[in-house]
Amino acid sequence: MKNNKILLLTLKTFSATGGIEKVCKVAGKALYEQTLTGPVSFQIHSMYDKQSDADDNKYFPGEHFRGFGVNKIKFIYQSVREGCRSNTVILSHANLLLVGWLIKLFSPKTKLMLFAHGIEIWDKLGSLKTSMLKSCDSVLSVSNYTSQRVQQTHGIAAEKCKVLNNSLDPYLPIVSEADRQQLAETLRKHYGYSKDDKIIFTLTRLSSKERYKGYDKVLEALEGVVKKYPTVQYLIAGKYDEIEKESLLAQAKALGMEKHLKIAGFIPDDSLTDHFSMSDLYVMPSRKEGFGIVFVEAMYYGVPVIAGNQDGSEDALLNGKLGLLVNPMDVAEIENSILNILDNKEDNKPNRNIMFEHFGYEQYKWKFQTEIN
Repeated sequence: MKNNKILLLTLKTFSATGGIEKVCKVAGKALYEQTLTGPVSFQIHSMYDKQSDADDNKYFPGEHFRGFGVNKIKFIYQSVREGCRSNTVILSHANLLLVGWLIKLFSPKTKLMLFAHGIEIWDKLGSLKTSMLKSCDSVLSVSNYTSQRVQQTHGIAAEKCKVLNNSLDPYLPIVSEADRQQLAETLRKHYGYSKDDKIIFTLTRLSSKERYKGYDKVLEALEGVVKKYPTVQYLIAGKYDEIEKESLLAQAKALGMEKHLKIAGFIPDDSLTDHFSMSDLYVMPSRKEGFGIVFVEAMYYGVPVIAGNQDGSEDALLNGKLGLLVNPMDVAEIENSILNILDNKEDNKPNRNIMFEHFGYEQYKWKFQTEIN
């Protein structure tokens, strides 16, 4: 049987920790495991990673990876060369469309696929880039919302557009209830929280250029929540720019909520278990979420979730089956949803069996491999 050669092109895979990088790692694992069961070979080319970034990674052996360390010209040349020798080329981001277009130019028979994540593909791209997009044989969108935007904005035929929801990382730690309680207790002490404080958690980047995550609306809603739960605490973690941090702190002060807000800054992946374990609920009423794997990660740890109802978050919450969906601009609705969960936490915990059926790694691997083959 003829060998099926697959090439996955990424911007970053290991040198950053965002949602797209998580997709690249999990996709790489799924592709590697396909080589163990059939006549398949695969390589990953990463534009910005160094070769050493893949050392000792858990997802696939390092010999399948090539990092170009920001040498864009070499990355493009080698990727086009290898792509023309491949049966399937997968672009992990729309910013790689030029490379994909060049591959199709020299090797029309190569199947070209694009991962569509969210805001990078929702708006018009310009005539040249749109032409490159249309050279793709299929577009794998992370949510139904993103798939609809791709079709409507760029005129991509519906039969070319598939939905492949993001997957839980198969290496998320399995933590017992007793261990979660211990982790939560330790972290509460670190932040100065008491065991009786109600913790509302948001994990996202704070950026003055991307004000759509909804944490400002949560802060407004907190003013009403405090009336019923005087010791409620709102913890926001993630990288931030100083402009946005100071803006949020000023907003908290104006609302009289400064004693109820902490901005933790960046937290490493190995600290996420502690933070989710400590939290009574996770909330991020975003308006521009491509999917929102962080919601699924919160649910993995049994944390009730609140998300916006105007973007890809609907997929992550299965249209409300796994959590509460709110109008991200309606402060009263956000407040009522927070109170609903704090009043009835056990009743609002996500159904982890349903969550795994839709977003578990094995399900993702099967769907992904089906689309490739």
